[in-house]
Amino acid sequence: MARNDITLKEKAAILLISLGKEYSAELYKYLTDEEISDMTLSITTTRRVDSETRAQIINEFYEMCLAQKFITEGGIDYAREILEQAIGAERAAEMIRKISSSLQVRPFDFIKKVDSNQILNVIHNEHPQIIALVLSYIEPKQSAPIIASLPPDKQTEIISRISNMGSTSPEYVKEAERILERKITSMGVTENINVGGIDTVVEIINSLDRASEKNILESLDVKDSELADEIRKRLFVFEDIAKLNNVTVQRVLREINNSDLAVALKMAGEDVTKVIFANISKRLQDMIKDDMEVMGPVRVRDVEEAQQRIVNVIRKLEDEGEIIVARGEGDDLIV
Repeated sequence: MARNDITLKEKAAILLISLGKEYSAELYKYLTDEEISDMTLSITTTRRVDSETRAQIINEFYEMCLAQKFITEGGIDYAREILEQAIGAERAAEMIRKISSSLQVRPFDFIKKVDSNQILNVIHNEHPQIIALVLSYIEPKQSAPIIASLPPDKQTEIISRISNMGSTSPEYVKEAERILERKITSMGVTENINVGGIDTVVEIINSLDRASEKNILESLDVKDSELADEIRKRLFVFEDIAKLNNVTVQRVLREINNSDLAVALKMAGEDVTKVIFANISKRLQDMIKDDMEVMGPVRVRDVEEAQQRIVNVIRKLEDEGEIIVARGEGDDLIV
């Protein structure tokens, strides 16, 4: 018969022992020094347990992981509904209760699955600070099209507010959620959480189209040149191709469509063109030059979109670890 007198520390120790050295070592990476010390002591003093008790502890851990996963994906109500179907109403309620006391649900998490256009319809008439707050919490892929749809002057103001937001009081966040409650839903906040900041802005701008990106940075040059410079240091833009070494340029060019390259170079600076032509064959150079002449005048928007596709390739390669982007006070380099 499974035992019911086991403490939480003993359960954790039994779980780690059951998982084995390899997996336990991975879990140790997420513990503090004090937690590692306590856990090691618990493991060394753990009493023998029967197989039924061990299986019960492992199953409990598995169910709590499922509950956490479902809550992260769709909130507590969603998790409860799925768990009730999987393990029954009583067990589901127990799992939710065990983790809800320590669970910190991110503010505005209830709109993470809402379409960007719907979010825009809800918040576009709100105070700029509330818009900035909401956009700081939701995913950059949601924030970017919302910002792109705002008037240019409002784009700049929102970006500036996000950059300077920092730590936000729970009272203010709760008030902002109450304002939106009538239109979508709401959730509580239990402690101060750092939101916004330069990193959030960079993630959002990285997801914007080229025209919106240029507009925001140019407007910020006028309103807050230091902020604009700081953002540029952390961004990789089309003009930065001129700073790449030859090996990296060649790696990037393997992923780029020649037609995109021809259009993108229509408005490229001399430095960018020189670097690209230095890394392709004479035959391909001639082909691209001929394409540029044959296509004649091209809309600025088409050129910007082609340039953005090339930048997206570079950012994708960076995300995948194929290349490394070094950003800072000096030149931005990719090696």
